[in-house]
Order: sequence, then C-alpha cells, then structure tokens
Amino acid sequence: MTTGLWVAILGTVGGFCTTFAFVPQLIKIWRQGGKDLSYGMLFVYLFGVYLWLAYGILTHATAVTLTNAATFVLISIATMLKAWTARRDAPRENIALGATERG
Repeated sequence: MTTGLWVAILGTVGGFCTTFAFVPQLIKIWRQGGKDLSYGMLFVYLFGVYLWLAYGILTHATAVTLTNAATFVLISIATMLKAWTARRDAPRENIALGATERG
C-alpha cells in the first residue's frame, strides 16, 4: 500500500472513531434527558464542526468532509433531543415539585 492510502485510512478510521464516540451520548440523552449538557457547549461544538466541514470541502479532504458532516448531524440531533427531552420531562418535574410543596 502507498503512503497516501495509509494516510487516508488513518484519517478515515480516526474520524469514524471521534464521530461515533458521540452515539452513546445520544442514547443517554434519549433515555435520561440532556439537562446536564450545556447549550453553549453544543453550539460551540457544532460551529467548530461546521468550520472543519468547510475546511474539508475547500481542501478536498474526503475523510475530513465525511466525518465532520456525520458529526454535524449527530450534534444537531443531540441539541434537538436535549430540547425535546426538556419539554418531555417538564410536566413530570412540575408534578414532583407540586407534590413536595404540598408536603
């Protein structure tokens, strides 16, 4: 194999690992909610991934482009899940607070 091919494989596998390492976090948000995640962190991360995606497109770096496109989708899903689970869990929290206040 050529050095260029090894570099492409290395970039693709590394990108795959860092991208899909976020999948367990998505599962946790789905099951337990995302109140421990900061919207600020998610938006900065999303913006950084967007910049890497643009960089990959502009430099024709396939591994960078593909992995950051996938990461962009995953972080977008995480942000939407955080908002959705907050709305989903709000009635339960309100009921629990009401029961505590009545004592």
